[in-house]
Amino acid sequence: MLENKKIRIIGVPSDLGASRRGVDMGPSALRIAQIGPKLTQLGYDVEDIGNVTVAVRESVQIGDSKIKYLPEILRSATSLRDKVYQSLKDGRVPLVLGGDHSLAIGSIAGITKFYGEQKKRIGVIWLDAHGDINTPETSESGNIHGMPLAHALGIGAKELLAVSELHPMIDASRTVLIGIRELDQGERDTIRELGVRAFTMRDIDEMGMRQVIQEAIRIATNGTCGFHVSFDVDCMDPSVAPGVGTAARGGTTYREGHLAMEILHDSGKMLSMDITEVNPVLDVSNQTADLAVGIACSAFGKRIL
Repeated sequence: MLENKKIRIIGVPSDLGASRRGVDMGPSALRIAQIGPKLTQLGYDVEDIGNVTVAVRESVQIGDSKIKYLPEILRSATSLRDKVYQSLKDGRVPLVLGGDHSLAIGSIAGITKFYGEQKKRIGVIWLDAHGDINTPETSESGNIHGMPLAHALGIGAKELLAVSELHPMIDASRTVLIGIRELDQGERDTIRELGVRAFTMRDIDEMGMRQVIQEAIRIATNGTCGFHVSFDVDCMDPSVAPGVGTAARGGTTYREGHLAMEILHDSGKMLSMDITEVNPVLDVSNQTADLAVGIACSAFGKRIL
């Protein structure tokens, strides 16, 4: 998919899915870190179409405490779905900049709509410190950024499931979690019940990132046309990525992050990408956004030599 060398950047400035404020400024931080120009330097034709419209938190009510800001997140997810779908129809790889990780409901809905019309399935490689596989029933916070993978896999609130005509949008057997180190009990149960392959930080420690990523690619490309990469910057250790929505110690190193992206690119099977949870409020001199831009460049083919 990356042979066409065309990328469309879509921002989602939302912090409605999270408790901690600030990730709504993530798209701006990534743009300030020159994500468009740096991808252009790699030979891509980069088009930035700006941001999906997202409600400002102060202008709306929380609503149901089990699934906070549902109407507003539903609207932005539907809008993102349509923009991602149109990007693929226009022959451009969608690169979605967040914002909190609830945006993945919309991005995956758009990708699966496009490929579903061609009778094709996709895999998903989800890099994150957290499982993001809660439902309103299992979530301890009611924050939707902890629920997008569950909804992509077909479980959760009927309103968010209706963003896609496909139920589930993706198959558990072709979905891979990488970098996991903080899970709620309900998430552990769901991962086991659905059969999602989850590589924890212990797996990365024991197997090494190269083997983990190669196995993830094998799973995500089994019977699919390729995979979507959903990258939450908190999969990286806070020592290299301090400005994230929900930091968790013991994450991947700088080089592990780049190695993962380099191998994903080498597979030739990456169809699209999300970069989520950059929080400039908690950052130091925009270093986390700089790191995320470097990670994206590696995913799109930047090489050391």
